[in-house]
Amino acid sequence: LKKIKESGRIVLGVRESSIPFSYLDNNQKSIGYSIDLCLKVVDSLKKQLQLPNLKVETNPVTSQTRIPLMASGVIDLECGSTTNTKERQKQVAFSVAHYISSVRMAVKANSNIKTLDDLDGKPVVTTSGTTSDSLIKQNERGKKINVVNLYGKDHAESFLILETGRASAFVMDDVLLAGLIANSKKPDDFQIVGAPLSVEPYGLMLRKDDPAFKKVVDDTLKSVFKSGEVNRLYTKWFLRPIPPRGIKLNLPLGDALKSAFQKPSDQGK
Repeated sequence: LKKIKESGRIVLGVRESSIPFSYLDNNQKSIGYSIDLCLKVVDSLKKQLQLPNLKVETNPVTSQTRIPLMASGVIDLECGSTTNTKERQKQVAFSVAHYISSVRMAVKANSNIKTLDDLDGKPVVTTSGTTSDSLIKQNERGKKINVVNLYGKDHAESFLILETGRASAFVMDDVLLAGLIANSKKPDDFQIVGAPLSVEPYGLMLRKDDPAFKKVVDDTLKSVFKSGEVNRLYTKWFLRPIPPRGIKLNLPLGDALKSAFQKPSDQGK
């Protein structure tokens, strides 16, 4: 918080293809549900620090770079689709959860893959630096299945690996898969299958050991949840057509997320 006050600027870490949380529109501008929430935090900071002209800068991050860039002070607040885990809490802090997703797999609609067991011996892609990667490995050990692990540098590349047939499945958070499928050339060619491998609470990520800043972030989110404004934001990004191509994710608000809005928590998994 001191750094933001002294420098008069805040640097937001943003993603390029985490639809609908944090991604680029046709003008290369950062947009999304997490971006909107971060901008609410910026408004709170302007009031609290009495900095009406607080400068907002964005810095692109990937699944691999987001934690190092936060820990080293390059970014101040990460506005993406980052799962709050106990492991990550050793290095960074998280806001209360603003979204709950579950990890499943995207496959070609004409494939015979329905469950994790069907992946035995097949190439499976995930994005490096994500929780999905370790989940596949845990399940491989637990179910005695062997998959050939492939990695994309970001979600767009992972999806391309599935789309071009180099992988039989793309394991990732269901909401991110839904966004990539909806945005693809032929959405009907893909489907999301399998039981959830895990439930992922997303939080805005910030530096550890800055309780004053965390309080501003959490208080802002809690007031957005409590006032019901979050319902408007949810409708805007998950139920209505979104830029750049006017696709609709059509993901109704689930019970787990409703409960996260009613009883905000930064517990992590």
